[in-house]
Amino acid sequence: MTNESPATGREAVDCAIADHTDQYFNKTKQIIGQFGDKIVTYAVFMRRPVIFCPRIMIDWLNEMSVLREKSFKVEPCFEEGEWVGAGEPLVYITGSFYDLVDLETLYLQKLGSACVAAYNAYSMCWHMPTTRFLAMDARHCAGAEMADMMAYAASVGSRAAQKDHGAQGFIGNANNATAHYFGNEKGLGTMPHALIGYAGSTVRAAEMFHESFPADPLTVLVDYYGREVTDAIDCCRRFPEMAAEGRVSVRLDTHGGRFIEGLDPASSYAVLERHVPRGIRQYRSEQELKWLVGTGVSAAGIYWIREKLDEAGFENVKIVASSGFSREKCRIMGNIKAPIDMVGTGSFLPEIWHESYATADIIAYDNVAGVKLGREFLLKKEKRLP
Repeated sequence: MTNESPATGREAVDCAIADHTDQYFNKTKQIIGQFGDKIVTYAVFMRRPVIFCPRIMIDWLNEMSVLREKSFKVEPCFEEGEWVGAGEPLVYITGSFYDLVDLETLYLQKLGSACVAAYNAYSMCWHMPTTRFLAMDARHCAGAEMADMMAYAASVGSRAAQKDHGAQGFIGNANNATAHYFGNEKGLGTMPHALIGYAGSTVRAAEMFHESFPADPLTVLVDYYGREVTDAIDCCRRFPEMAAEGRVSVRLDTHGGRFIEGLDPASSYAVLERHVPRGIRQYRSEQELKWLVGTGVSAAGIYWIREKLDEAGFENVKIVASSGFSREKCRIMGNIKAPIDMVGTGSFLPEIWHESYATADIIAYDNVAGVKLGREFLLKKEKRLP
């Protein structure tokens, strides 16, 4: 509890908003205070297709409405998780110009990047519908607020892909604070590379983890020493019962500077020819070929590990892949049907940052339609009128 009065608390929030909003909005607010208020309607939109992801923005606007003791009418044009085309109005916001003008910077921040991240998450799940995903984006985010938006976005995009394509989707994320978006109490994950180095061997790191968390399934990083095949099989032999029960996974995070153990360019092509005859011939770009048969975590590398695990009698051991799993890499892996059980990704964060911006224009002043020339497409259609 604090000794501050409600007015003092409101003033503190208003000062914080003023400090973080664009200055021309602050100056406009002062002008409106001098010359008189109007009721306005904003249309919020984006310049690219997205998945609608409005909850964080709407919840914040509702909080501001209560704090300022003003009624804001917020009209979403779509349901959460729906696909929205470029330029289509996402939401209409109506209320006092004086009380809305300085909020625009902040509510747009809470919408745009979330909608793009949801679109990317949706695309990943759609391209790899039989693969589960783990959102490992938190350490790629610029602070806790962005991490919250990205986790929310991944959950919305995932649910949309589950609904539209029967995808497995995102089953969780990497930290506790945002696990609730995926219906979990805690984040998921086992070990970073640092634990392998600390333990001195991959097998010893697996033993340490199991001794500390005996009830948990075991996912072992196997690329630290460049012995993906050897260390994967050694860990499975160390825990044969868990491996047989399907409670052991091996995670590949091989960096792009080398091939997975046992592969080179020629053998990588040969692996894919065994599993996906002629499949590689449909690709053209250098990046696509690298994802298929190149260094790092490639489709050939995934098939190779699967072969070696099966040959050693560990058919129930799962493969987790990470390292650069963007929307496009997932498309390639899905097309080639790489046998990946789970993908860990932070790369669904907006990759082209300027595409993540939401923007807003006023389309009515005191119920009289009026909008910037060229933005008439934002005006409310008859079906959207109350």
